[in-house]
Amino acid sequence: QDALKGNSIEITEDSLLGLKYDPASIWGYFELHIEQGPVLEWVGFPLAVVKGIAGQTRMKVTVRGSQGHAGTVPMSMRRDPMAAAAELIVLLESLCKHPRDFLSSGGNCNEQTLESLSTSLVCTVGEISTWPSASNVIPGQARNSSVTFTVDLRAIDDVGREAVVYELSNQMYKICDRRSVSCIIERKHDANAVICDQELSSRLKSAAYSAVNKMVGQIHEEVPVLMSGAGHDAMAISHLTKVGMLFVRCRGGISHSPEEHVLEDDVWAAGLAVLAFLESHM
Repeated sequence: QDALKGNSIEITEDSLLGLKYDPASIWGYFELHIEQGPVLEWVGFPLAVVKGIAGQTRMKVTVRGSQGHAGTVPMSMRRDPMAAAAELIVLLESLCKHPRDFLSSGGNCNEQTLESLSTSLVCTVGEISTWPSASNVIPGQARNSSVTFTVDLRAIDDVGREAVVYELSNQMYKICDRRSVSCIIERKHDANAVICDQELSSRLKSAAYSAVNKMVGQIHEEVPVLMSGAGHDAMAISHLTKVGMLFVRCRGGISHSPEEHVLEDDVWAAGLAVLAFLESHM
């Protein structure tokens, strides 16, 4: 806000509302992006159509127990939040690898949702911290004495994602009760899944096929259709208009790294696909 004021840019509600797009003025939104994953390289195809972008839930889990000396507290008398956190993280991995084993009996998910989760659900613990973080101290229950870790959970089915969050939380609380530690689960971020428009996706698939065909000659493979586990600009734009996406193959699925790399021929194929897509609309 200070930067805007410093450059004499008027910041009023009216001026900001004046910058909004009129949805009626926009036919659609199309995004081209590297895959950020290894699937296209594995199947040996330069382009893929994106069927949708996974919804996301991020949580912060804080586990508190009883602080003590590593050498003087008997194992049978410990309320160790670090060991509890380790069990919670293994639970998360098990649930996300085998969602059917945890959700089939509850009746909260139908077969379609369970099938979707089995192919799209991914879960990650990206951060973990402990306090006082000393090699000879069991973490404890004081305000700054605990074990904290993050959970990043993504799936293309929002109903299924909510069912996973619900079941995960219940199971986590049970483990903490059994271990006599406290557990606080905070939801820090939620974003619903976005399904790409069928018409745009169909046009993009034809355009990608045409582009690869033009480069290498007659091909018999289907253009892959993938889900995006990463968030994209299309998630925000989907509130304004229909969206579609194309993925471009990248080496090793590496992204957000100096090792990120895409072949020039694949960029060429993507350019031809964009041209074919625009020409089909015009």
